[in-house]
Amino acid sequence: MLKIHLVAGGPLNLIPEFAPFDEKEAVWIGIDRGVYYLLNAGIRPEAAFGDFDSVTEEELAEIERKVKELKKFKPEKDETDMELALNWALEQEPEGITIFGATGGRLDHLMANIQLLLKPLQKKNDIHIEIIDLTNILYIKGPGTYTVEKMEDFKYISFLPVTPAVSGLTLENFKYPLNDCHIPMGSTLCISNELIRGHGTFSFSEGILLVVRSKD
Repeated sequence: MLKIHLVAGGPLNLIPEFAPFDEKEAVWIGIDRGVYYLLNAGIRPEAAFGDFDSVTEEELAEIERKVKELKKFKPEKDETDMELALNWALEQEPEGITIFGATGGRLDHLMANIQLLLKPLQKKNDIHIEIIDLTNILYIKGPGTYTVEKMEDFKYISFLPVTPAVSGLTLENFKYPLNDCHIPMGSTLCISNELIRGHGTFSFSEGILLVVRSKD
């Protein structure tokens, strides 16, 4: 199944190695300076999106030589480079989308990138999107029941409402279980939980949750 990896130009020291994600079915897409990150890692992206205001003239010339599908935009536009690339990725109907280089640096960019995780819910499809950096994995879910696998490197799991509240939240096989709880936005009740078995489940009936898996 098709998997699409988007690489943006966030701080390089927060981006994990690409090799573990470079599966046979993976399609790599660069966003602005993220294109240069991919080329330096020996990965030639299928396409590149951006206004490319964060690369030098020499770097842009290399990108133009090596990337066959270059989608270049003016800096003055209604969408960010990330949103333009994500919209394209969703149109391909992949199994999943992974985003690198979306954290660190400017907080407004980080908040905007997290909000972009809502797009599958807005489009009423179930494409799973994750933002991944060296210490965090983030994704958003609507009402339903979901399984989470234990990950030793990312043992902390937090649940944050991104709507005024989340209703009916139930956590099973967690160190701090919950049963049919109402969690308002601003509550820290569901920060830094942990799985006590190989997998657990979370479920809720109303609202939207941001799930954050972290390590120290």
